[in-house]
Amino acid sequence: MITDPEILKHLMQEGSLLPKEEMLEVAKKKGNLFIGIPKETSFQERRVALVPETVSLLVAHGHRVKVESNSGEGANFTDNDYSEAGAEICSDRKEIFSCDIIFKVAPPSKEEVELMTGNQTLISALQLSIQPKEILQQLMEKKVTAIAWDYIRDDSGLFPVVRTLGEIAGTTSILVAGELLSSFKEGKGMMLGGVAGVQPTEVVVIGAGTVGEYATRGALGLGASVKVFDNSLARLRRLQNDTGSRVYTSVIQPKVLAKALMRADVVIGALRAPLGRTPCVVTEEMVQGMKPGSVIVDVSIDQGGCFETSEVTSHDKPTFEKHGIIHYCVPNIPSRVSRTASFALSNIFSPILLDMGNKGGAKELITRDYGFRSGVYIYKGYLTSEVLGKVFDLKYKDIELLLMGMK
Repeated sequence: MITDPEILKHLMQEGSLLPKEEMLEVAKKKGNLFIGIPKETSFQERRVALVPETVSLLVAHGHRVKVESNSGEGANFTDNDYSEAGAEICSDRKEIFSCDIIFKVAPPSKEEVELMTGNQTLISALQLSIQPKEILQQLMEKKVTAIAWDYIRDDSGLFPVVRTLGEIAGTTSILVAGELLSSFKEGKGMMLGGVAGVQPTEVVVIGAGTVGEYATRGALGLGASVKVFDNSLARLRRLQNDTGSRVYTSVIQPKVLAKALMRADVVIGALRAPLGRTPCVVTEEMVQGMKPGSVIVDVSIDQGGCFETSEVTSHDKPTFEKHGIIHYCVPNIPSRVSRTASFALSNIFSPILLDMGNKGGAKELITRDYGFRSGVYIYKGYLTSEVLGKVFDLKYKDIELLLMGMK
């Protein structure tokens, strides 16, 4: 212990015993994202990955966004809308596909992958039923990190994009059915719903997932009589609880289902399969037993459909008639309401992209966020999806082990 007053005075003059400023942890520098939004070229894809409002938010946080000219026209957004939001408008697709992060709705085509410079991050849908092996190998060769937005999980473990698009498809399917029942669409001239003194429309919903739930909500809201079929009692019970209505529910039994179809004015096919084809639960004989002029909307058609009579149609020619029954079998129903669907996607990805910037980039977010990591199927050129690896006979590595090995 120092007791000499002269020495103490000298030390205080030097400042060594003066109160020190608190040492605070220095925040990590945020990463400035460089995002490219290409124009969708897939058949009848009218959605856009980010709406101008989201672009404006990203630019305000210091990020850079390039948008290909006319990218938003399918959802009624102009280049001027994006330009005023702070985006750079490009007419050359090569510029878009040279960005660090490429964000699009549909899976990339072979031509689009060829335009990529490599070592980039791709965020898009992953459609297992139509994903070519060649494109996967191209992405791996270019050491791309590919993230399927339909497999990203939220804090509760659910798939927010799948659920949101399911809500849109379910609600829109009822609006489509109502339109097809009207006499101006060569229907029976019926109103979908109920009016005092008039028997309500009979609606059968096959599938009690998100699409089935929102189709049920829409039909109930219009006053229709609804019957829901599904093979899962848990889903049927949840649907009843979530809708707050004791709708008629049943497991899928052919005789019971056939009887319900005979009385139905509208049938919504909303079954989903985790992998592969949707089970075909409605036979051609059941369709023949339906009332002439009734409407089938097969939302499951992108996985093969759950009606034996279903055939893929397009938004340009959406319906056909078979056995006197109007069939609507258009894949990608959310593209019919492209503006709403684009806003829904942007609302989900606004916080994700901002979080990505705050954490320093896509790679850092993958490392720290399990929900976002769940969507990764290629990481820096390594295939990390077990399903894709087994389907295409390609080597794959577990993403968790891969990240540990790269630390």
